Amino acid sequence: MNMKTTRRGALTTLAGAASAASLPLWARYAQAQTSEPIRIGFQQHSTGIGAAYGRWYGRTTQAAVKLINDEGGINGRPVEIIAEDDGTDPKRGAEVVEKFANQHGCDVGFGTLFSHVVVGSAPRAGELKLPYFVVSEGTHVSSGMLNRYTLQPGITDVRSQVIAMAPFITENLGKKVTMIFPDYGFGYDHRDALGPAIEAQGGKVLAKIAIPPSETSFTKYFPKIPRDTEVLYHVMVGPAVLTFVKELGEFFGGRGPQLFGFIDSLEAVAIDSSGLDFLEGSHFWEGMCRHQQPDESPYETAYRAAVGVDARGASLSDPADVSTYGHMFGCWETLHIIKAGMEAAGYRGHADRPALIEAVEAMTDMPESLAHPQGTKRFNGKTHQVFGHQFITRVQNGTLKRVHTTAIDESVYPDMVDYTTQPL
Repeated sequence: MNMKTTRRGALTTLAGAASAASLPLWARYAQAQTSEPIRIGFQQHSTGIGAAYGRWYGRTTQAAVKLINDEGGINGRPVEIIAEDDGTDPKRGAEVVEKFANQHGCDVGFGTLFSHVVVGSAPRAGELKLPYFVVSEGTHVSSGMLNRYTLQPGITDVRSQVIAMAPFITENLGKKVTMIFPDYGFGYDHRDALGPAIEAQGGKVLAKIAIPPSETSFTKYFPKIPRDTEVLYHVMVGPAVLTFVKELGEFFGGRGPQLFGFIDSLEAVAIDSSGLDFLEGSHFWEGMCRHQQPDESPYETAYRAAVGVDARGASLSDPADVSTYGHMFGCWETLHIIKAGMEAAGYRGHADRPALIEAVEAMTDMPESLAHPQGTKRFNGKTHQVFGHQFITRVQNGTLKRVHTTAIDESVYPDMVDYTTQPL
């Protein structure tokens, strides 16, 4: 399982994909027992507060499926994506899952981001015995609140992110922390994880300020920040994130505490947007570095090109269309995990869904590769959660420059559930 990351290795992989793509369709899928496609139901936030993520999750999904199909599909069968808009709404999310299973005949469900939608949808997936691969970051999977049919193998969760980064915050920025977070499940994961992580480093969280993710103006919340705050830890989501960071800068006027933000507060927003000068020198967590780093791997370079993103994380066709680069890699990697799981299970149809779950549960180390361009990961089959590296970047001259990478061991925490003991 140990694959050394080299340019030659990446080019060999890419050459293999190109060779497969040059074959006629009948040759690429000649070994399949059936020509029926593998149907993957893509639960997409096309509308609602998650629309920016949904747009880029969709582009990443299509790019990954193109590569998989160019290489011969899954078990010799082409992959077909069936997308349904859930409106970033929990009730609609459950309805979409039911459509995947009962109307579209999908083999698996995939792609959900916002945690309240995951929590609203996963129970129905479990009832329908539809393998449900989420790309969410929420700790709801590993906490044990969901079910054996729900897995998060392609992106790390908030708890692992926070505990890995807390030492950097307290050692470099300050020990007195105030946090601003969205008032729903994803934000609660930050709220619940940050305090113990900071306290373990000898620090203290002075205040926890929750803001509705649908809020459009934020200045009224900022007076709640204690005066002796040394670090303001912020994570915000939704269409008003640019307003949030601008109002934050206006409130402090460059004289406030050190800022440590999750890139969620600026996903789909250019770092050099007007009014964001105050972010110079501040730090961000990124799941994958939006701005191309000098030592970017050939795998990531190939991935960046495949999803149509330039060196600053914007669309190649429109520099104003900034991606959700810190999260969307999870779609690419999860689809490759579904492929690997189906091939290990010899997946032929719905009757093999339990075998697919067991095959993914058996996965452990995932080496950096074209399938995993974000980096090496470690999957925990008991908790259905993957662990990986976290990146901390600093805004320097309008560019996000990576200044710290955490080790996988720093992000691991004790198991809270063993899903493998639950019946399939």
